[in-house]
Amino acid sequence: MQNNDIYPVFDQIINKEQKERLLKQRAKVLWFTGLSGSGKTTLGASIEKELFNRGFLTQILDGDNIRSGINKNLKFTEEDRVENIRRIAEVTKLFLNCGVITINCFISPTKESRDMAKNIIGKENLIEVYVNTPLEVCEQRDTKGLYAKARSGKLKNFTGISSPFEIPENPDITVNTAELSLKDSTKKILDFLLKEVTY
Repeated sequence: MQNNDIYPVFDQIINKEQKERLLKQRAKVLWFTGLSGSGKTTLGASIEKELFNRGFLTQILDGDNIRSGINKNLKFTEEDRVENIRRIAEVTKLFLNCGVITINCFISPTKESRDMAKNIIGKENLIEVYVNTPLEVCEQRDTKGLYAKARSGKLKNFTGISSPFEIPENPDITVNTAELSLKDSTKKILDFLLKEVTY
């Protein structure tokens, strides 16, 4: 059953394709996954700047603007982490339907949670970027002191220490920010992305 059959209002709403024509861009979701400190948000911000300079309309979603707002009531239990990703995917779908290129920067540690996001957003709309930065490098960066707290037992269920990270099986793009500079990582992703979003 189509959404239009359940909610007739969808027939009255200007559709994604019309909005893409207005914005002169194709909406896509760039979903960064990787350990805390791997460079997801830094890369996302760099990509957004490059897209903005080329006239594209974007929106970044990451832990800071999601956990401080729409998901502020969620903890870090397994159940709440799944709900965190579900809500993010639903919000992302709204941006996608507005023709906006959405840049998502979330650990999203399990295959199950990433698959759920793809199913909500649509696999054809999502570009998965695995930021494959080694754990020891992420720990060295540790600007928020999270790994130190996790190692000491003060922070429970921390991905990479007391909670597992499942490596993506077939990401669209893989970058290692310990080996590639921010400039080169950005270029690698942008070269792929521009083919998808250029109208």
